[in-house]
Amino acid sequence: MTTAIQLTPQDTIERGLELASAEGADGCVVIVAETSSANLRWANNTLTTNGAMRGSSVTVIATVGAGEGTAAGIVGRSSVTDASLSEIVSAAVATARSSSPAEDARPLVDGTAGAGWDEEPDETSVSVYEKFAPALGETLKRAGHENRWLYGFADHEITTVYVGSSAGLRLRQALPRGFVTATGKSGDLSQSAWVGAATRDFTDIDALAIDAELTRRLGWATRTVAVDPGRHATVLPPAAVADLTTYLFWNLDGRDAFEGRSVFSKKSGGTRIGDTLSEQPVNLRSDPHLPGLETFPFAVARSSGRSSSVFDNGLTLTATDWIRGGKLEALMTSRHTAELIGVPEATPDIENYVLSVDGASGSTDDLVAGLEHGLLLTCLWYIRMVDPQTLLLTGLTRDGVYLVENGEVTGAVNNFRFNESPVDLLGRFTAAGATVPSFSREWGDYFSRTATPPLLIPDFNMSSVSQAS
Repeated sequence: MTTAIQLTPQDTIERGLELASAEGADGCVVIVAETSSANLRWANNTLTTNGAMRGSSVTVIATVGAGEGTAAGIVGRSSVTDASLSEIVSAAVATARSSSPAEDARPLVDGTAGAGWDEEPDETSVSVYEKFAPALGETLKRAGHENRWLYGFADHEITTVYVGSSAGLRLRQALPRGFVTATGKSGDLSQSAWVGAATRDFTDIDALAIDAELTRRLGWATRTVAVDPGRHATVLPPAAVADLTTYLFWNLDGRDAFEGRSVFSKKSGGTRIGDTLSEQPVNLRSDPHLPGLETFPFAVARSSGRSSSVFDNGLTLTATDWIRGGKLEALMTSRHTAELIGVPEATPDIENYVLSVDGASGSTDDLVAGLEHGLLLTCLWYIRMVDPQTLLLTGLTRDGVYLVENGEVTGAVNNFRFNESPVDLLGRFTAAGATVPSFSREWGDYFSRTATPPLLIPDFNMSSVSQAS
C-alpha cells in the first residue's frame, strides 16, 4: 500500500513545474493556497459552537505554443498529494493541447523569489478570540437579564498564497481577515437590529460596544410607525454604503464597458474613462498596502475572466484611482483588455477599496442630527441588478429602518424594497461623513476590506413596502 505524501507548498510548486516541463508544456504557473480559520457562533444568548479548520488548494495552469498561438489548460483541486499532483499536471497539459489559442495570451510574468518564500503557511486558532470571547460572554449574560436575544457569528482566517512559474516567479503572501456579524432581537422577537465589523486580528473588536449599539437600536424600536413607500431623505451608514458601493466596484470592468454592457460604457462607443460621474468631490481608490485593509500586492488569477487573465499571475499591483474628484479615472483590465480598450497599462482588480468625499467629516449620528425629517437605514440585503446600463439595483431593507424627526431617531418603521443606482447616488447625496472601515451585511463575509463614509440621500427610492424581517 502506497502512502500519500503531503508536500509543502514550495515543494508542490517545484514538483508541479518539473512535471509540466516533462509533459512538454511550454510554460506553467502553479498556485497553492493554504487557509487556516477559527470561528465562534452564538444563538439564544448562548455560545453554541467554536472550531478551527484548515484547507488547501492547488491550481495548475499549463501553456503550450507560443505568441498568439498559446493555449492554456487549467486544473484545480483541494488537498493535493504527490501522487495526485502528477494527475493534475497531466490533465492541465492535456487540456492545453486540446484547447484553442487563448485570446488573452501574454508572456508569463518574470520574477524571482520574493520575501518570505521559504516560510511556512501562517495559522490562526481560537486563541485569536482571547480578548473578544470574555466580553462576548458578558454581553450574552446581560442580554438574558434584559430580556433580549443575541445571535451572531465571528470568523477569522489567514490565507497564505504561493505562486510559482516557469518564468522564475516565486511569490508568497499571507493575509489575515476576520469579521463579526451580530443580531439582537427584542424579548418577544418582534424587533431586530444588526451590527457588523471587519478586522485583521480581533484586537480592535469591542463586543461590549457592539452590544451597546444593538441595545440602542432595539430601544428605538419600542415605538413603531408605518411609513408609505416613495422617495425619502435617508441616511445611509457606512455599512449600507458598502452594500451598494461594493456592487459598483465589482462592475468597474473594462471589457464590459468597452463592449457597451455597463453603466461605464459611452453611448457613442468605448468607455467613459475621463467622464465626470459626479459633480461631488468623491473618490474611489484601491491600494494593496492600505493600512488595515492590506491585500495581495500581486495578481492571483485561477481562471481568465473578462478583465482578468491567468497569464497575469504575479503582476505587481499598485495604488489605483478608479474615481477621483467625481471623474472616472480607470477600469479593471488585464494586460490583454488594457490593449483591447486602448489604455496605456493594465489595472487589475485589487481586493479592497476606499470611498471618500473631500472635506467630509463627522459620523452617522451627525448626519442624523442634521436631518429634519427622514429615515435611517442600517443594512440592505438580497441585492440584485435590474439594469446594467444604469447599474440600477433592487433589494430589501433589513433589521432596522428608523424614523428621524427633528434630528432624533423617534421610532422604527416598516421594511421596504428599494430601487437605486449607486452611480446615481454618488451624484445625488447632499451630505457625507468621514470615511471609516466598514462591513457590508450583504457582501462582507467574503469581501470585507472596505472603507466608506455615511451619506445623506435626499430622495432615496423606497419603491414598495416589504414584509421582510
